Amino acid sequence: MMYDSYQALADVGDAVRLLAFNAERILTTWASGPFASPFQRMAAYYEVVALAGFTHERPAFDVPSVEVRGETIPVEEEVVLSTDFCDLRRFRKTSSAGEPKVLLVAPMSGHFATLLRGTLKTMLRDHEVYVTDWINPRIIPLDAGPFALDDYTQHLIDFVRHMGPDSHIVAVCQPAVSALAATAAMAQEGANHQPASLTLMAGPIDTRISPTKVNDLANEKPIEWFRDKMIGTVPARLKGGGRRVYPGFLQLSAFMSMNAERHAKSFVDLFKHRIAGDFEKADAIHEFYKEYFAIMDLSADFYLETVEQVFQKNLLPLGKMKFKGKTIEPRAIKKTFLLTVEGEKDDICAIGQTLAAQDLCGGLRPYMKTHHMQAGVGHYGVFNGRRWDNQIYPVVRNHIQSSR
Repeated sequence: MMYDSYQALADVGDAVRLLAFNAERILTTWASGPFASPFQRMAAYYEVVALAGFTHERPAFDVPSVEVRGETIPVEEEVVLSTDFCDLRRFRKTSSAGEPKVLLVAPMSGHFATLLRGTLKTMLRDHEVYVTDWINPRIIPLDAGPFALDDYTQHLIDFVRHMGPDSHIVAVCQPAVSALAATAAMAQEGANHQPASLTLMAGPIDTRISPTKVNDLANEKPIEWFRDKMIGTVPARLKGGGRRVYPGFLQLSAFMSMNAERHAKSFVDLFKHRIAGDFEKADAIHEFYKEYFAIMDLSADFYLETVEQVFQKNLLPLGKMKFKGKTIEPRAIKKTFLLTVEGEKDDICAIGQTLAAQDLCGGLRPYMKTHHMQAGVGHYGVFNGRRWDNQIYPVVRNHIQSSR
């Protein structure tokens, strides 16, 4: 009943926000007239109302071109491989022949892959980029079957195989565990398509190290509590009706509650900037929340296994995680250069949690392992924003180039 109740309220909220959106458009037009001030305030108010709600539609990636050394180069986007749960989406410049192929692995943690739009744009300067565009489970029919942690890892193996030899993996946040597991599994089977490099960015490899509030929340209750209290059923009228999921609205609500004052202030700032005519700052806040409020559900099996295996039992660092019944052995990785990246102020994945991969990959020679700790950035700053562009990305780019 949880999901049905939410959807009923969301349907009402969507109608209200649509009215607010149309009112804001009209008032913005009137605000250019001689009596602009009251119309500006009303338009700004309706903009806030229209923005304050979740949507389940994936935003467009919207990367028609990229700037490279002052030149604007067109970008081609196409789906090159599809499953019921994910589209492998390729982005390449019209002049990208011979550039490294990078699999950018997006988190399946309540947001769409478009959250990595900034990461993608930066990576496109020097690479041909493939993105895991995960599909919202609420539109995946039941007959597609379940989706668990092993399925996520298998998708990465299949995608690397499709991309061919000498490809590279860059995993952001939660999928760092599956990316490391997939690389180890390929090494253990002696696959010809092992990635040339693996970059793990702000990922929970070992959450026993400096636990964050997110880690504490995952350990406050037994897994049975998460199964009973956090799992809902997609309403029958939706395409994925009957599928068991961890609803995206619960995930995002939990994250927002951790920084409720900051989010409230952002909406106040949006209103103030808009009526003051500071449109650049207002637009930046608007675009952030437009993306942030676009949510996707998580398949129940995948969510529960991630909570239990990654955050509660720490199976990977303890050498107990299995993939299709076989123990994952990161020490088997001998051909893949490893880079781990962390943010000094990350309150979701603390310093040391991603670095733990370095010790697990004991089969790699020292020169094949690199760590970068970026000062002054939180979780999202690791893969988006000014410091990502100017300080972190050059490290990632050089890591990929040196492993070719």
